[in-house]
Amino acid sequence: MKFRYIGKTGLRVSPICLGTMTFGAQADKKESFAIMDKAYERGINFFDTAELYPVPPSAHYAGLTEEIVGEWMQTKPRDSLIIASKVAGAANGWFVPPIRHGLTAVDRFHITKALDGSLKRLKSDYLDLYQVHWPDMSVPIEETLEVLDGFVKAGKIRYIGTSNDSAYGLTKANEVARFAKLARFESIQNNFSMLNPRFLDELANVCKKESISLLPYSPLAGGVLTGKYNQKLLPQNARFAKYINSKDPRVQAQAKKFVNEKTLAATTKYLQIAKDTGTNLITIATAWSMHFDFIASTIIGATTQAQLDDTLAALDFKLNDTLFKEIEKVQQDILYPMG
Repeated sequence: MKFRYIGKTGLRVSPICLGTMTFGAQADKKESFAIMDKAYERGINFFDTAELYPVPPSAHYAGLTEEIVGEWMQTKPRDSLIIASKVAGAANGWFVPPIRHGLTAVDRFHITKALDGSLKRLKSDYLDLYQVHWPDMSVPIEETLEVLDGFVKAGKIRYIGTSNDSAYGLTKANEVARFAKLARFESIQNNFSMLNPRFLDELANVCKKESISLLPYSPLAGGVLTGKYNQKLLPQNARFAKYINSKDPRVQAQAKKFVNEKTLAATTKYLQIAKDTGTNLITIATAWSMHFDFIASTIIGATTQAQLDDTLAALDFKLNDTLFKEIEKVQQDILYPMG
């Protein structure tokens, strides 16, 4: 395994990270353990979770994923694992988290409650990486960073990161950290795939100039790049097949972002490229998301052990110049399929 470092840290991680958001909902504890065991045996040492998981978020199940991961962690040497979790973002944005009575904020109170809860569920006295799940537009970033820095100094967190953030948000936060001599965001976890390459526009430049690592999630674009949505009949157990029929406008909007005329057209072209090269598109898409020098580890997900085979195959797959240019050509012909 060729490990990579996150930002300017001592976190030496596998180039693939196992995301756990399905554990406890789409995958029961037994299957979740089997998935984690298979990834670990293949050399994966980096696991990502959140206080809000599993998804779709619910007050009843929130925290269950961390409990499952925490129980599994007891079967492995703690120092052999890099464990990341997240504090839920503010309730004043696009989504109101169904925890702490829908009053979440990235302030001293909520960060403290969230971190204590995560450590308890994970049965660990520290986290390797603690991330803000999405930005808080009301609480000053100074307060957020001061609280997180305090937990770094206390040894409860090794390093901190952000998620679903912008070039402005990431830069502003780390300039505040620099002037105030606080721990900075070493990573950013944003949506990034062959169908959603927007990170390359500006955020990639920030990451390269400032030595911050992207931890891309959804390299298969929510499963669209498996090709299952290009069938005449949508698989009824698929996430966006359910979302399309939702009465919630936010959920419907998310479905249309991932499954639309442009994403399906681009996927058709990618499927042909995969066929021509004799490689599964899942492997190609995962390898593409690992390709860039500002990326430390690509976050994959699974609901069954078998689903890991094609994504983990990307560890041994080389994305050559010809294939990369063919993918670029599709991206130039069909600009920003996900908007």
